[in-house]
Amino acid sequence: MRNLDITVLRSFVAVADSGGVTRAAGFLHLTQSAVSMQLKRLEELLDVDLLDRTGRTIALTAAGEQLLVYARRMVALNDEVVGRLTDRPFEGEIVLGVPHDIVYPAIPQVLKQFNAAFPGVRVRLVSSYTRALKEMFARGDCDLILTTEKAVDPGGDTLSRKPLLWVGAPGGAAWRQRPLRLAFGSSCTFRPHVVEALDEAGIPWDIIVETESDRTIEATVSADLAVHTMIEGTEPPHLERIEHAGALPPLSHQLINLYGARVTQNDVHETLARFLCRAFSGEEARPLKIA
Repeated sequence: MRNLDITVLRSFVAVADSGGVTRAAGFLHLTQSAVSMQLKRLEELLDVDLLDRTGRTIALTAAGEQLLVYARRMVALNDEVVGRLTDRPFEGEIVLGVPHDIVYPAIPQVLKQFNAAFPGVRVRLVSSYTRALKEMFARGDCDLILTTEKAVDPGGDTLSRKPLLWVGAPGGAAWRQRPLRLAFGSSCTFRPHVVEALDEAGIPWDIIVETESDRTIEATVSADLAVHTMIEGTEPPHLERIEHAGALPPLSHQLINLYGARVTQNDVHETLARFLCRAFSGEEARPLKIA
């Protein structure tokens, strides 16, 4: 009689959901070699190839797709049985990465809801730029990340599409000056698109603040010394949208994407993903499938 190991099945599901051994190893807090060995043992036990390793990314074979359906059910049933019989509250930590500019106003409410649902689980909030968060996610250093991007990568899900707006000091006049004085983060992904829009409109510009500190940017802009851009709905109370009547070029839309929701781990992970989906899209997270 051959028996399937739940630990090995959990690793298989994580690899299938995350699209690679490295990222799955980070989620599972295992080494990459340990996960690879578990997959090899599973293939030897079943005497089938579960992963197609011929391409640049790992894909499931037909047998792998078939096993994935059963593996999800078996892992979920295992977790349900253990949870019911031990009746222990969830404990531990989950790491959430969010870009600086979309922390407010949604994330505090998400953290409050999550703490009420899982008071024993600590959410470690990492706030950085999209590029850095995606690098952390690829290494398995974050369980879930939100990003602001022009497109969405494989494995990600777009929660909303919102316009980028010009913002300045309440009642300010900095937007009328030429060259237009700008304040931006050093790694801000919006800046190249904003500069391109200004160049196409023939508006001279000058970046007078380039910093890693959002506080520095907001202080400069609220003092009416420069203008900035933000995603609609994320403006702090001490800044306001600039009603420029066409004096400034229109800006592109940005996608708010969620990565990590497709990785089936446990109720903690799935609940946080659901709260994020609800906060940024107004919808519950729907069951997601691997592309």
